Amino acid sequence: APDPALGHVADILRMLRGAAPAPAEAQAVDAYLMTVCDHGLNASTFAARVVASTRAGLTSAVLAGISALKGPLHGGAPGPVIDMLDGIGAPENARAWIEAALARGDRLMGFGHRVYKVRDPRADALKGAIRRMGAAGAAKRGRLEFAEAVEKAALDILKAHKPDRPLDTNVEFYTALLLEALAFPPSAFTCVFAMGRTAGWLAHAREQLAGGRLIRPASVYVGPTPKAAA
Repeated sequence: APDPALGHVADILRMLRGAAPAPAEAQAVDAYLMTVCDHGLNASTFAARVVASTRAGLTSAVLAGISALKGPLHGGAPGPVIDMLDGIGAPENARAWIEAALARGDRLMGFGHRVYKVRDPRADALKGAIRRMGAAGAAKRGRLEFAEAVEKAALDILKAHKPDRPLDTNVEFYTALLLEALAFPPSAFTCVFAMGRTAGWLAHAREQLAGGRLIRPASVYVGPTPKAAA
């Protein structure tokens, strides 16, 4: 059961694992939740604002955000990063594994972003949190160094493959590593993301309610030209 005497993050980790977390672990989750709480008008936030604009209520707005986040193209990226790292297995395998994946036309998880054309600044914030956990003995030894080696190999290869528009590391790459170190199973990664993003959805929904306008985007018909009436 929840313990109201604990902070939000510390209690979540205690309920997950049955024991109170180390301070560095709670601080790492706090850093993650703050990093992902808002990120512009992404799909889930837009869905939350549209529902809020109908005055359906804040609960319905958050449910709309969760429904949009359920889609793998929005909230499902960190889990496959773990699959990729496990598939590579060791730093010396990284280059060959990545080259083979790109030759098959596979997508490299944890690289590239629809908005950022440079390195996602959130990635380094999470990387720092993982490093602090490791220094406190609260992270798997060697895992961060392995991920850094994979990242370097991937960026070198991507730069060679796409010299005009090289892909860079995004937030999902180090999100996966951080949540794995905290013993969250990959199947729960999107749920943890929703914990942080709920604050952003509510902020957007409240702002939308304050404006009082219904969101109704215009559309332009671009189909076949109708025949003229006789």
